[in-house]
Amino acid sequence: MVSSWEAKGLKAKQKNDRTRFTYIMTGLLVGAIGGVVVATFRLLIEKMLDFVKSLYMHPTPLIVAGIVLVSIVAGLYIAHLLQKEPNISGSGIPQIEGQLHGDMDFNWWSILWRKFVAGVIGIGSGLFLGREGPSIQLGAAVGQGYADLRKQKGASRRIMIAAGAASGLSAAFNAPIAGTMFVLEEVYHNFSPLVWTTSLAAAVAADVVSLRFFGLTPVLHLHYLSAMPLSQYWHLIVLGIFLGVMGMLYSKITLAMPRIYALTHIPRAYQGMIPLLLVIPLGLLAPEVLGGGNSIILDFGKSIPTLWPLILLFAVRFIFSMVSYGSGLPGGIFLPILSLGAVLGAVYGVAMTDLGLLPREYVLNLIIFSMAAYFAGIGKAPFTAILLITEMVGSLKILAPLAILSLTAFTVTDLMGGAPIYEALLSRLVLPKQLGRLHQAQRFELPVFAGSYLDSVQVRDFKWPQDSLLVEIRRGDERRIPHGDTVIRAGDTLIIMTDNSNLHAVRQKVERAAADNGAE
Repeated sequence: MVSSWEAKGLKAKQKNDRTRFTYIMTGLLVGAIGGVVVATFRLLIEKMLDFVKSLYMHPTPLIVAGIVLVSIVAGLYIAHLLQKEPNISGSGIPQIEGQLHGDMDFNWWSILWRKFVAGVIGIGSGLFLGREGPSIQLGAAVGQGYADLRKQKGASRRIMIAAGAASGLSAAFNAPIAGTMFVLEEVYHNFSPLVWTTSLAAAVAADVVSLRFFGLTPVLHLHYLSAMPLSQYWHLIVLGIFLGVMGMLYSKITLAMPRIYALTHIPRAYQGMIPLLLVIPLGLLAPEVLGGGNSIILDFGKSIPTLWPLILLFAVRFIFSMVSYGSGLPGGIFLPILSLGAVLGAVYGVAMTDLGLLPREYVLNLIIFSMAAYFAGIGKAPFTAILLITEMVGSLKILAPLAILSLTAFTVTDLMGGAPIYEALLSRLVLPKQLGRLHQAQRFELPVFAGSYLDSVQVRDFKWPQDSLLVEIRRGDERRIPHGDTVIRAGDTLIIMTDNSNLHAVRQKVERAAADNGAE
């Protein structure tokens, strides 16, 4: 005989199993639709970019005049789309993160078609922008569209958006595991079974669809001659420190670009005209460097340039990546980051080879590892970086050195106070809205004492009072913009904003947590 409580438990388990199965089936459907959308998006960009490069390779005065005219028209049309829907700007990943956190929400159809069209035009024109961020936002829009059409709310709706986002990255790079991990690690910050199983189902379905479009060859299929021996692993530490510092530089300049563009006094929606016109002389001089950087990485598998051409290539790609993304045009930084990491790996490897400190056959190994490490430092998502490069290169033999280099770069950037780039970009989007909710904003400062509750606590792990904002952390002479994984230290001064009506209650709660032997 089965007792009544055992029967109830069995029924509950069966219901839970059906729920999970339903979500997996739904994830497969959302992923398949997202895969078709993103694969089409990717295919159009590749075809347009090939066409644009062919024009630059055979220039005539008429062709150049036509490129200038079309670029101006394209810039004006993208500006029109941005004015109608500002949230298609940039990669779209911060917007999705904000949506999943409940800070933002969008009209999925408005995002879907405008991001698709503007992304194809902007990225296909040869700008140094990636397809992956827009692909993730397109996939998320598909997931949201499914949820909205089915009248789903709350957690179910968020899971569909997350699954769609995973399908977008999977279809963009043929990397279903990395697509799932990116959503869990960087975007949703939630590892519940329903989230990861649904996201994985969507990512696998999207990958299958994408493979039908582009074949089975990995996106960055590079062959290296031999595995690095342990005697050469010290290079991973030195290179990791180098990549961590360069990653910090990338983040700082990327976050500063909107302020730099503001000096032009050109309306934000029209600032994309600048890179669209600046890329024309570059295309005439070196059409092979145009685009997100996929071809640059694959060319390293054929031949690796000498040191000074590599340094020049890095300078050109770094500057134009900043100019392209900083303008607010729809396009991502994922692939540009990977290509910059590859170039930095080549710079280090060739320099060490010239000094006689590294056998030349291991330079390609460092190029592959550096792609993951540079992204791990900038995006603060080492698991995603490791899985992504493993899937894109198509080899499991690189996992150990890949992990060592990525962890080193991540640690260096973290010790320097680097914020996850997408989280930092999100804070730029939501902070004005959060401040706007404060009717009479008041600012106050509180020191953090040793032994207090807040000492050595991450920002996201403290339950901040409602309608309060931690806007800055002062650490000695240094001023830091806080983010979720910023660790508060004894001796820090917290700068907090709240509404005047809540000032006493907010100050009292945070003061207790920051005081000696405080408790939340």
